[in-house]
Amino acid sequence: MLDVSGLGALILLVLDVWAIVSVLQSPATTGKKVLWVLFILLLPLIGFLVWLFAGPRGNRGAV
Repeated sequence: MLDVSGLGALILLVLDVWAIVSVLQSPATTGKKVLWVLFILLLPLIGFLVWLFAGPRGNRGAV
């Protein structure tokens, strides 16, 4: 089992918050946003890694 504590947990929390904000700013449908956020919240490390490679992205070039 993976034991995440201390600084590692703090870093994972920051990355998960970043992922959730990016999902919420993405052009994906509301249903997909809800599923991604739940996935990231329920499986923080795996959810973040899957989002990093396959998840919706926010509007990066928007003004």
